[in-house]
Amino acid sequence: MLFNSYEFILIFLPITFFIYFYLNYKDMNSNSKLFLVFSSLFFYSWWNIKYLPIILFSIFFNFILGNFFLKNRNKIILIFGIIVNIALLIYFKYTDFFIKNIDYAFNLNIPLLNLTLPLAISFFTFQQISYLVDSYRGDTKEYDFLNYALFVTFFPQLIAGPIVHHKEMMPQFMKLKNRYINYKNISMGFFIFSIGLFKKVIIADTFSIWATNGFDKAIDLNLFEAWATSLSYTFQIYFDFSGYTDMAIGLALLFNIELPINFNSPYKSTNIQEFWRRWHITLSRFLREYIYIPIGGNRVKEIRVYFNLLITFIIGGIWHGAGWTFLFWGFLHGLALIIYRLWKRLNIKLYTFLSWLITFIFINITWVFFRAKEWSDAVKVLSSMFSFNNIIFPTMLENKLYFLTDYGVKFGRFTQDIDATFEIIFWLFGGLLLILLFRNSIERLNSFKLTYSNALFTSTIFTVAILSLNKVSEFLYFNF
Repeated sequence: MLFNSYEFILIFLPITFFIYFYLNYKDMNSNSKLFLVFSSLFFYSWWNIKYLPIILFSIFFNFILGNFFLKNRNKIILIFGIIVNIALLIYFKYTDFFIKNIDYAFNLNIPLLNLTLPLAISFFTFQQISYLVDSYRGDTKEYDFLNYALFVTFFPQLIAGPIVHHKEMMPQFMKLKNRYINYKNISMGFFIFSIGLFKKVIIADTFSIWATNGFDKAIDLNLFEAWATSLSYTFQIYFDFSGYTDMAIGLALLFNIELPINFNSPYKSTNIQEFWRRWHITLSRFLREYIYIPIGGNRVKEIRVYFNLLITFIIGGIWHGAGWTFLFWGFLHGLALIIYRLWKRLNIKLYTFLSWLITFIFINITWVFFRAKEWSDAVKVLSSMFSFNNIIFPTMLENKLYFLTDYGVKFGRFTQDIDATFEIIFWLFGGLLLILLFRNSIERLNSFKLTYSNALFTSTIFTVAILSLNKVSEFLYFNF
């Protein structure tokens, strides 16, 4: 079940909302939480019920170990718990990847298991590892099983994050005032949910058409098509993930729960470090607190700091997907952070615009590896982005720029291979201006007031988005 589907918006959400608050109204708080857990598991099982036992096992296993650590801080048991969680993730997410590489390296023919990746396993695994580590450190309290189950399964954040922390969620589930309908939270939740839905359905899904055509369908690309392809994906993943984050925050607010900010205008960043403080903020937090710092962080010799950064981001890259392109994407970002750290030591400052441009171009280029299904797809796009042997201008410019034909420039339909029209230029510039010049949804939410203009704005974009739900389109982070 998708956030951007009729069955979710018109059936699942209203039924879950009204029954949950009705049970609270009748002072049946435990039953209301139990119902919300059941609803979240139903939501999870909608895709494939056979993976329900996996998340249930994960919940029971980590809850039992977490309670064990309240009385016995046994490091061997902690390592065992982490290994079990990681093993579960590795088995489903990386087994076929390992088999493919073993087959290739040793010329074998081991059959693939063709395992379907259980939805959200990457997210609830990291979430519960952090809970285990904090329990071992003595940073958790004794939570009852119902609150813990809700902490893991709460449907607004279950599938694609944010990777929530027990300290920011558990107390909210136990607050008395959160049991009852809050009309301010409803208006704020519907406001940001509508923004997120519009981002996904209208903007991200439009860019996805050109990105898919360029990466997956086109055999060759000219210079403009290559840049249009890479930029289309750069904007697609931005509005897709931003849209999901907005919708998750809005849905949680309907139930009086505040999720942590997970996305904060990352393309406004003027350096790579700032980008990772703005993009997938809760993943960056996990990588920093549970990988980077434990292996030494920046408390060690400088050369070891570089190694720690590289390892952390390689792990972050492979977390996103089982493929060498994901690993290489993580490696490039780790390398960029090392270069940035070295640059800071030189104390050389660049103009803000130049710093932003370098950062944005780097991010755009590295997204090519992130998106490409195979190395050949990445090579196809990148080689065309930096090749001047295949330049095509629109036919309308031929009369004025005909002299360029002497330099190999051609005229014709310059977006033919990605099946785009001239409007793609307006979409690309419009997307960039929207990202850079306007307040983001969190900033708008923080200053939100229930006024006629906001009500009109919300109802308009919600209606436009609802009327555009004409096809199933999963969020990109569902694949990770």
